[in-house]
Amino acid sequence: QVQLVESGGGLVQPGGSLRLSCAASGTIFSISTMGWYRQAPGKQRELLAVIMSDSSTNLADSVKDRFTISRDNAKNTVYLEMTSLKSEDTAVYYCNAKILLRFSVREYDYWGQGTQVTVSS
Repeated sequence: QVQLVESGGGLVQPGGSLRLSCAASGTIFSISTMGWYRQAPGKQRELLAVIMSDSSTNLADSVKDRFTISRDNAKNTVYLEMTSLKSEDTAVYYCNAKILLRFSVREYDYWGQGTQVTVSS
């Protein structure tokens, strides 16, 4: 079984910054695509950013000027750098990864438990 653990969330003032991280553990052979999502109360889960195995990235229009996604393959970790945070960014942030386990024949999607980000003065 694979475990994804997010960290770095918390309370921040408008205009502030946070760096989220998500580390994968388990009998991992490789990780291809990794991504970040968020979900606010009463809203659908929103895809924010993805990073591919070649480190190419795509970000949602709502955050592309303020957020950056990156990964450290040696640590099986994906990061989300968030700057110029707004109250509208308040949500639970989730990481996702498509992972091939050792001795498996195909990749599967895995999700972290989520970390709360609250932007408020």
